[in-house]
Amino acid sequence: MKNILFTVLAMLFVLSAVQCESPQKTFKIKFDSSKEMSGQKFAIQDISPGLPANWDEYNYVVLEFKSTTSQRFQVGFTTETGYNELRVMSYVANGWNKLAIPLKLYRELPDANIDLAATFNQPRITGWINLGGQRGPLHGVDSIGIRMRVPIGSPEIEIRSIALSVEDPGDIYLGDIPAVDEFGQWNLGDWEGKIKSLEQLQSEWAAEDSEEASTADYNYSEFGGYLQKQVKATGFFKIEKVDGRWWFVDPEGYLFLSVGVDCVSPGGGGNAKLVDKRRNMYKELPPDDLMAKISRPVGRSSSTASFGLWNQYRRHGEDYKEKANELIIKRMDKWGLNSICNWSSSDVYGLNKKAFMLQLRDLSMERGLMGLSDVYAPDFASKIDKSIKDYVVQYKDNPWVIGYFVGNEPAWLDQEARLCSLILDGADRPLKTELQKFLASGDTPDKRKEFIFQTFSQFLQTVKTTLKKYDPNHLNLGIRFGNIGELDEALLTICKQSFDVLSFNCYALYPNKEMMDRALQITDMPMIIGEYHFGTVDRGMAQSLWQVNSEKERGVAYRYYTEKAYSHPGLIGTAYFQWCDQDLTGRSNDGENYNCGLVDVTDRPYRYQVEAMMETAKRLFAIHNGDQAPVTQAPDRARGHEAVPNLWNE
Repeated sequence: MKNILFTVLAMLFVLSAVQCESPQKTFKIKFDSSKEMSGQKFAIQDISPGLPANWDEYNYVVLEFKSTTSQRFQVGFTTETGYNELRVMSYVANGWNKLAIPLKLYRELPDANIDLAATFNQPRITGWINLGGQRGPLHGVDSIGIRMRVPIGSPEIEIRSIALSVEDPGDIYLGDIPAVDEFGQWNLGDWEGKIKSLEQLQSEWAAEDSEEASTADYNYSEFGGYLQKQVKATGFFKIEKVDGRWWFVDPEGYLFLSVGVDCVSPGGGGNAKLVDKRRNMYKELPPDDLMAKISRPVGRSSSTASFGLWNQYRRHGEDYKEKANELIIKRMDKWGLNSICNWSSSDVYGLNKKAFMLQLRDLSMERGLMGLSDVYAPDFASKIDKSIKDYVVQYKDNPWVIGYFVGNEPAWLDQEARLCSLILDGADRPLKTELQKFLASGDTPDKRKEFIFQTFSQFLQTVKTTLKKYDPNHLNLGIRFGNIGELDEALLTICKQSFDVLSFNCYALYPNKEMMDRALQITDMPMIIGEYHFGTVDRGMAQSLWQVNSEKERGVAYRYYTEKAYSHPGLIGTAYFQWCDQDLTGRSNDGENYNCGLVDVTDRPYRYQVEAMMETAKRLFAIHNGDQAPVTQAPDRARGHEAVPNLWNE
C-alpha cells in the first residue's frame, strides 16, 4: 500500500510540475497594414541563446513559427557584411510549422535552370522559398528580420525557435488539426462561401449546371472573331494591321483578339504532392482505388493525390472526363473567353471548340545552360527537325490552332556573363569551343552578351525554318520573355527576324505603355501577353505574383489591367494565368501555391473574377479599335513581388 501511495504522490508531483511550467516563450510580429513595408528584427540570442554567430559549418537554418496569414514574408539575417534575405510562403497558415531553409540559398546565386520559375522557386515540404535579396557569407549573424510588404488584414507571425543543422532535418507541420480538409480547401481558416458539406457543394454545382451560356453577348464568330469586322480569309489564323492597329484574323476573316487562359484543365488545381511525407496535413485523402482509376498518366502513387480530380468525380461520376471538358467550354462561352492557351489539356483543346495555342517540345533547351541550346552540336539541327516534325504534323491542317510558342521566360536573359562562365567552367562541348574562339580576341561583358545573342539567334532561325517547313499554316508566337522591358534593341531585332508575334509575360498593375511603344517601334510586330494574374490570401494560398486585398478586388484588378492592355494598338492577345488555383500544398515542380485561378479546388468559379471578365470581354473590340476608353478604377493597394529597399518599421 505504501508503494502504491508513493507512486501516486510521485505522479501527482510530476503532473503538477509540468502544469506549472511556463509555456515556451515566443517572439511576435504584428504587421501594420497601413505601411508599405512592415516588420521587426530580433536578436538571435534572445530567441535561441548559444546559437553560434558563424554559420560556415551548417547547411540549414531551422525555424519554428506560426503565421496567421498565407501571405509571403521575407526572412533575413543581419551579418557582418550586410542584410541577407529570402521570401517564404507557408502552406499552413494558422498552424505551427517547422521549416528548414537551405543556407545555400542565402550564400550563393541559384543553380542554373531552364526558366525563371524553376530558377528562383525552391520547394520544401511545408512551404516554399523564392530567392531574392543579397547573397553572401553568413558570418557574424546576430539578428533575424521578418518583414512583409503591404500586409493584408494586420497579420501576425510568432517565432519560438531558431536552430542550425548540417543535415537536412526535414520540415514538419506541428499542429494537431489537419491543414487541408476533405475537399482540398484550407482547413485552418474560414471565409464566405467555404464548402462545409458535400450536399452544399452538390447544390452549388447543380445551380451552375442549370445556367444557360452562349457567346451572343460578345458578338463572336464560330472561331471567336468579332462579327463587327471581316477581312480576307485564309482558312487559318493570321495577323494583320488594320487602320494602324494590329489584330489576329480568324480562319473566316473576322478580326480576332485572343482572350485566353493558361493551364485549362478539369481538376487542374488540387494536385497534392509528397502526401506520404506530410500525412498529418490532410484530414482525408482521396480513395486510393479511385485515384488509381482516374489519375493520369501513370495512376495514383503513394506520394500524390488529386483533390481536383476527386471533386470532378464527385460532381460528374464515372464519365467525369467528358462532362468536365464540356463544362469548360460552356464556361468559356459564358465568360467571353475565346482561346485556350499554354500548358492546357489536350482533351480540352482537342475538342476543337475553341481556338488554341501550343508550345513546341524537346527543342534541346538545357537546364545547365539556363534555357539556351548548344546550336553548335553536330546533331542539333537534326534533333530540332525531328522534334518539330513529330509534334506539328497532327496540327498542320487544323484551323483551330493559332500558332506555336517556342519557349517561356529563358533564365539567361541579363545573365549572359554568368552563363558564359558556366559554359567555360563546364565540360568540353561544341558550345564551349565556339565561345573560347569568340572570346580569344578579348573577354568583356559586351562580348559575352554578343556571343549569347548570336547563339540564341541561330537557335531561333533553325526553329523558324523548320516550323515553316512542316507547318506553313500557323503562326510562330515566339518566346514568352519575362518582360520585354529587359530586351535591348539587338535582342528585339533578333525577335523581329525570327517570330510572327512578340510575346512576353507581364506581372504588373498594368503593362507599361512606353515599354510596349518601344517594342512596337523597333519590331513593328503585334504582341501577346502570355501570363498575368492577381490573387489574395483568404483561402490559405499565397497571394500570387500581384496581390490584392480581396477576391472582389481580383475582379477590379483584372478589368483595370486587361482593358488598359488592349487599348494599345500592338496588343492582340492575353492569357490569364491560370484556369484553376494551384494546389494549397504546392505544385509539383517548384512548390508554388497561388490563389490565381478562375476556378477553385472544389470546381466553383470565383464570382467576382469571372463577372469582371464577362464585362471586359464585351468591351474589348471597341477598346482595341480606339472607340472606347478602358476603365479607370484601379484595385486598392495592389502590389507586386519585386524586391524593395531595406527600410524597417520596427
